[in-house]
Amino acid sequence: MKLMPSWRILPLVSVLGLLALGLSSCVVKRRLIVRTGSSNSQPTLQVAGTAELLKKITDQFNAVQSLTATVDMTPALGTAEKNHITEYKDVRGYILFRKPADIRIIGLYPVIRNTAFDMVSTGDTFRLYVPSRNQFVEGRNDVIEPSKSKLENLRPQHFLDAIFVRPFAPNDKVILENFTDEDNAYYILEEVREGPQGILDLLREVWFNRVNLRMARQIIFDKSGNILTDARYSDWRPFDAVMFPKHIEINRPQDEYAIVLDVVKMDINKGISDDKFVLNQPPGSTLRTVGMAAPATSASRAIEEAPPQ
Repeated sequence: MKLMPSWRILPLVSVLGLLALGLSSCVVKRRLIVRTGSSNSQPTLQVAGTAELLKKITDQFNAVQSLTATVDMTPALGTAEKNHITEYKDVRGYILFRKPADIRIIGLYPVIRNTAFDMVSTGDTFRLYVPSRNQFVEGRNDVIEPSKSKLENLRPQHFLDAIFVRPFAPNDKVILENFTDEDNAYYILEEVREGPQGILDLLREVWFNRVNLRMARQIIFDKSGNILTDARYSDWRPFDAVMFPKHIEINRPQDEYAIVLDVVKMDINKGISDDKFVLNQPPGSTLRTVGMAAPATSASRAIEEAPPQ
């Protein structure tokens, strides 16, 4: 190898030195990265592996056996994809939950606080009463035929799937992604399942904020890879010694509706009696059974319309 003559090296070193001095004073700019989710604007990012994050999901799920919550609800129609969203403010709601799958959701009209809807599910089916229409609806939790009135596709199961992040299935594969840049700092657990011909289907993603390793988002996909539910969690607080997100956003883009929940009050693991999950058809109300040809009338229609005076 032919070496560069020493008389040429010295000037080159001098030029590089002068260039470095010039860059440090004129061109180089130090930018501080600010992270959300911490009182410290520049926190140290947490480090975790797949096993630890999976355990966090399991521990969080197992920590809640029952809850009763008073919430402020903000239902919304439309989607960001269609550039049109209409929100309905000041809807007070009550949520009762008991494992394994009992849930009751009561919504009140703004201002007057009369019952807008009362909805309950104890498994695969649900029951709904809308006093302003004197209608009682019962049917399957899954939406077989979507309604043109988007919020009529609301189901108790959507709340369960979003609010309570279930542990990953033992036989499904898990992929850990570190999504960290200047604007984001997340670990993403991807739950995948091997389908026909060895193709991996993405079932779900659970995002963890690396500032505090709290769950920040859950995305549930359908069989075609489209988003069914996009739920976001923030402002984690202790309720009866159990950490729980005070702010939850539930988006159902295919059904073109969203619900934002802000917890006002919550009791966890205080127990709930069986009668709290009983919703019988009121005498004189019209019964409607949800089937293949008839979508359910849901809580949202009641919210959109004023009750009879």
